[in-house]
Formats: sequence, structure tokens, C-alpha cells
Amino acid sequence: MAAQMTDAHRRFLQVLMSKGITEGSEARKLHHHCCETDKVYYAHDKLDDFISTINRHLQPLFMQVRKGMSEEDGRAHYAVVNLAETEITKMASDYTEIELELFRKTMDLIILSENGFASSTDILNLADKLKTKKMKKKEAEQVLKVFVEDKWLSEKNGEYTLHTRCIIEMEQYILSNYQDVARKCNICRSLAVQSWISEPSM
Repeated sequence: MAAQMTDAHRRFLQVLMSKGITEGSEARKLHHHCCETDKVYYAHDKLDDFISTINRHLQPLFMQVRKGMSEEDGRAHYAVVNLAETEITKMASDYTEIELELFRKTMDLIILSENGFASSTDILNLADKLKTKKMKKKEAEQVLKVFVEDKWLSEKNGEYTLHTRCIIEMEQYILSNYQDVARKCNICRSLAVQSWISEPSM
């Protein structure tokens, strides 16, 4: 018989949804906390089973708790994914049409680049080429900052890439819209955006 959804499962899901994305060790602590708080049986090595129970109950709602790996440090992360929505409808409630266009064009630059990064200069140069309406560079800088705060993008030394949250939540969108370049890691089977071009040996 399938495990029942308890208050511990509901609490875990609620926290995960409010955070957007949770790193693996935090998810394990949260699992422990939820089970302890709601007096539900806890086993430290049963997080995947615990999440499977949540996923069985989320299935009719076309939602799923999904695990992905950070390309930066290889650590596991968990996010709630809406399987019924496209990338646009997922983000549409939080951003304006012009901000979404800037995000899509930024995603193009990142995914179509050789290393999975786009410079702030290249992204800001897109601002006055948007179809919806032109955006001032200062305005675009603010929007990029919000995308980083909301964990859709990551920024390091003026270079932007897709945040682990974005890769987990938008994997299907990326695989179907960038079929020629999107690839999965052979080891963890997660979508790989950043890649390292190895120097030819002499």
C-alpha cells in the first residue's frame, strides 16, 4: 500500500515551495525537522522515499518535487516543478512581458554560448533590441539583479549563467527549444548548460 501523505510531508512541500529551491543538506535537515515536529517516523536515509510519497500525491496536480545537480559544485538541489506550465506561464505571474523577453534572450545567449555563460555587457546590449519595447540599460541591470535574487540566474564577476533552480524547473522547456545544443551530463543525467572545452593535447 502506498504511504499516506502526512502533515510532515505537507510542511516539507510548503517550505520547499516558498524557497523555490533547496540545497540537498538543507532538504535533509528539513526532512528531519518536519518528521520531528509532526511526530512522524523519521529515517535519515529515507528522504527519496519521503519525496516519492509527496510526488505520488502531486501527480494529479501535474506537479513534482525534482532533484537536480548544481553545475558549480555538484551538490544536489530540490525544487517543485509545475509540469503543466511552460517556462513563460511559470514566470508570467512574477514578471512583465518585457522582463520575460529579456530573460528569454538572456537564456538564448547562455545556452547558445560555448561555455554556458553570457557577459553582462552582451545581455545589456540586448536591452534596446527588445521587440516588446526598448529597455534602458540601468533598468535591465535591475531586472538582472531580480533574476539573480529569484534564483533564475547566477552571476559571477559580470558573467551570467542559469541557476540550478532554472535548470531543474525548465529542463523540458530547454530540451525541446534548444534540441541542437541542449545536452545531459553522462554521469548525473541532469541537464548540462556549462561546459568546459578541453585544450587539445600537444
